[in-house]
Amino acid sequence: MKERLEALRSEALDKLQTVADAVALNDLRVHYLGKKGQLTEILRGMGSLSAEERPIIGQVGNEVRAAIEAVIAEKQTGFEQAETARRLQAETIDVTLPGKAVGAGAIHPLNKIVEEIEDIFIGMGYTVAEGPEVETDFFNFEALNLPKNHPARDMQDSFYITDEILLRTQTSPVQIRTMKAANGRTPVKVICPGKVYRRDDDDATHSFMFHQIEGLVIGPNIRMSDLKGTLLQFVQEMYGPQMQIRLRPSFFPFTEPSAEVDVTCAQCGGSGCRMCKHTGWIEILGCGMVHPKVLEYGGYDPNEVTGFAFGMGVERIALLKYGIDDIRHFYANDTKFLSQFAKI
Repeated sequence: MKERLEALRSEALDKLQTVADAVALNDLRVHYLGKKGQLTEILRGMGSLSAEERPIIGQVGNEVRAAIEAVIAEKQTGFEQAETARRLQAETIDVTLPGKAVGAGAIHPLNKIVEEIEDIFIGMGYTVAEGPEVETDFFNFEALNLPKNHPARDMQDSFYITDEILLRTQTSPVQIRTMKAANGRTPVKVICPGKVYRRDDDDATHSFMFHQIEGLVIGPNIRMSDLKGTLLQFVQEMYGPQMQIRLRPSFFPFTEPSAEVDVTCAQCGGSGCRMCKHTGWIEILGCGMVHPKVLEYGGYDPNEVTGFAFGMGVERIALLKYGIDDIRHFYANDTKFLSQFAKI
């Protein structure tokens, strides 16, 4: 048995010297040292040996195992070092190469327009007011001279939560809240930006959710001419000093008199084109003098103060500002579209 063990050691060491890779090395380890390997097979015969022979053969068997394991460990270390060197060579990083550009975010074009409008009106002495998007029927309709069953309510198909709670259809409720908070004090000069909601089908010019900015001024001797001058200054700062406005009579329950405001068509300069339907003008917002009943709801005496109000859709302002033909572009999360505004 001793001769068999010596022969096994010699055979194993010879084969280990020529092993080519870690997989083959593991196969040889299993073949010679595994539970069903050659060494185990030989040592199973120790049961037939005498008591004097067993310690001798056991010692030889341990020496053979130790010799084979030592060579295997050495080979395994060599293969691991070679693999490490190969990976280091393959994965070498050239630190002199330029880095990858990281895309920088930008303000959304609608937020950009809101900020620009706020800057213009803050420069004229206005402050910014905000209010809840979930409103009561009183602030959204009744306090704006739209009592229950008023036919003008049909103009705004609303998202009602209960009979008295709804998603606001306009930012005008903030005007009432601002007047009540002022507690009869004047002057009041605020703009009210925010989201509004109406039951509408999405298309190129409509959305169930959009943004508005309301404006409100209250004080003694406020006139329609003050309103027109304010809006003209806004338009010229937003679109350029060459722009003009015109006011057309209209109807809004919360203002009297009321008007629609048109601005010179930016595409044709007022000469007439397809965009303005050859009129030279494009509608931009609605406005008017605050209705006496609205002043009363806000806590003011219409015999002592007057005021004007206006409201504009942010998306419409942006469409005209940037020459965009579809409101849905603003909400499509298309980075190619949005990235155009990063440098504007």
